[in-house]
Amino acid sequence: MDAVGDDELLALLEDEYARAIIAELTTGPMSVSELCTACEMSDPTAYRRLDRLEAADLVAERQAVDPDGHHYKRYVATVEDVTVTFVDGTYDIAVTRSSQDPADRFTDLFQGLS
Repeated sequence: MDAVGDDELLALLEDEYARAIIAELTTGPMSVSELCTACEMSDPTAYRRLDRLEAADLVAERQAVDPDGHHYKRYVATVEDVTVTFVDGTYDIAVTRSSQDPADRFTDLFQGLS
């Protein structure tokens, strides 16, 4: 795990709002407003969770452009799988990241325009 430790990652995934955000983002990039509606949470709650999820490298922020040329943020899930393994009195957490090559990021950017 890069930015957070195993215990912090488990605590984050224990949070129902954090899990809901990741689950929604597996369907495609979303703005904070879209996440608030889909997950039934307030803006401050969404921003707090997104900050923690970004620090844990489980979601990423992407810039999008609306048809009027205005820029806004959309978020994407960067995680596909989290596995906890218990062996010999210890545990280990493995995180499988999504593939986000430049072509995927380009597609994500313009999906919001359609």
